[in-house]
Amino acid sequence: MRVVISAGGTGGHIYPALAIINKIKEMEPDSEFLYIGTHNRMEKDIIPEKGIPFKSIEIYGFNKKNLLKNFKTIKCLFKAFSDTKKMIKEFNPDVVIGVGGYVTVPVIVSAKKLGYKTFLHEQNSLPGKSNKFLIKYCDLIGASFPSSLKLLPKEKTILTGNPCSEDALKKEPINKSDLGLSITKKLVLIVMGSLGAGRVSEYMKKELNGFESKDYEVLFITGKGSYNKVMEGKYPSNVKILPFYEGLPSIMKKTDLMVTRAGASTLSEVIALGVPSIIIPSPFVANNHQYINALDLVSKDAALMIEEKNLKEGALVEAIDNVIFDDKKLNKMKNNLASLKVDGSADIIYKGLKGLVDGKSK
Repeated sequence: MRVVISAGGTGGHIYPALAIINKIKEMEPDSEFLYIGTHNRMEKDIIPEKGIPFKSIEIYGFNKKNLLKNFKTIKCLFKAFSDTKKMIKEFNPDVVIGVGGYVTVPVIVSAKKLGYKTFLHEQNSLPGKSNKFLIKYCDLIGASFPSSLKLLPKEKTILTGNPCSEDALKKEPINKSDLGLSITKKLVLIVMGSLGAGRVSEYMKKELNGFESKDYEVLFITGKGSYNKVMEGKYPSNVKILPFYEGLPSIMKKTDLMVTRAGASTLSEVIALGVPSIIIPSPFVANNHQYINALDLVSKDAALMIEEKNLKEGALVEAIDNVIFDDKKLNKMKNNLASLKVDGSADIIYKGLKGLVDGKSK
């Protein structure tokens, strides 16, 4: 299979794209890929390091605060359509895939106008602006959450889940002692990511002392940008702090309760691994989509949610205590997460792509 794939800007788009690539390689080892991304975002480093052919285009999102900057945005967008059209014609793919981010707009539109089959994957409950625009240019759409099915065209949408969930299942669990953690005590994993990290880090510096003498351990992964600031404080011996951990699902497999943002990839891993969670959606994302993602779990009693504006002193410790010491509540969350699980997400996507290529789509 010859595949052009495009996703950009954040790991929430890039890592699902990589999971799709890995599945296609697994099923068809002779497949060839061209990844089209932005010239200045994280995919420009991640993708070439994976040995995947990469081409970039200069493209920007529209700026609501400084309208003058949009003149450059529009100019770059027209050039991006011209450039992607040439790239796609030259590569001559069997299918073109968009996995999110504004970089996908010229790629998918150009592919459709050139007559190529197109597939779009939506990670969030609420489709983003780029994906909403691209709906009419797609032959098949993959939705991660059941709630998205109500917002996308029924005739060409399939429930796929998020392919990152399969990668999470393949990870080996950590040996807790390797991180200085107790083998017998329950573990609370706190991961807040980079969005709004400064505000959350300031809150956590005070809140972490509330875990003193608790009969469980806390592992707080700060993110590299916040680690030094957090480490200015002194914390109880049952609190461990790391700046970053590659392969977070390995820790999640040994986690009793997770405190997390509501990024689509993270929630797909929470669901796949059945990890009870307290979700603190980032208020700094477009269309408040993390809050909406979280509602998918909260409405099914598969997680709890605390909005960032409600993070008062002691609120998080109290919420954790109310869950971690209640085995019935933990088990109920696990059972309800199981009902949200989509098995074989990457396989479903591959079968959908194969159907498009063979002319047997939905």
